[in-house]
Amino acid sequence: MTRPSSRTRPPQRRGPRGFVRDNGLGLFFLGAFLLSLVGQAIAGHADFNDQMAVDGLQRISLGAYVTSSDFAVDVSENWQSEYLQFFLYIGATVWLLQRGSPESKELHKAGGESDEDQMVGAYAKDGSPRWARSGGWRRTLYSQSLLLVMGTVFLLSWLVQSITGVAACNEQRLRQLQSPLSWPDYLGAAEFWSRTLQNWQSELLAVASMAVLSIYLRQRGSPESKPVGAAHDATGVEG
Repeated sequence: MTRPSSRTRPPQRRGPRGFVRDNGLGLFFLGAFLLSLVGQAIAGHADFNDQMAVDGLQRISLGAYVTSSDFAVDVSENWQSEYLQFFLYIGATVWLLQRGSPESKELHKAGGESDEDQMVGAYAKDGSPRWARSGGWRRTLYSQSLLLVMGTVFLLSWLVQSITGVAACNEQRLRQLQSPLSWPDYLGAAEFWSRTLQNWQSELLAVASMAVLSIYLRQRGSPESKPVGAAHDATGVEG
């Protein structure tokens, strides 16, 4: 009977601890998102009922609030600004550079880069995704898939914000005995653009701050920072 080689080891089963370790970053932010969403629902419900009391109207339950247009517009306006931030960041960093920032590519790599650099087609590796090894529209689509998904989520979130926003706005207008607005009228209204731009400016400032401050400041062990001893003008280097 042939014994297995001492070098051959059976595949190890990863338990719950291994899953949590391998997915810790995503799980942490997903959990933080859910907690903040619950907190927003509770605080928003209390604030909404305070407004209803001021108007002399009946309070509503938490369940009614989280299924209302008021809650939906508050959530969707934040989502669309976040995905706009990532959409612009992903697209801009293909071509735009920032000397000394780990958020930028190296200064000679502006653009879509070569097939060899991107490991597609004939330069694909054993572990490369199937569509990276293929050609034609599959490779083209996969090469732009991250930007396309971020842009699609942004547009859908913005659409939801506009639809739920006009509903929430008209509920308030009716309580004040004002005539409702149509959806096209709401898209040109100051309230819609105030909701939109107050989120855009904060997201864009945060990205600009990260790109510039990471030139000079460090966080040991973070891939979003250069190594602590890296030169200020070292570009595209991550810790």
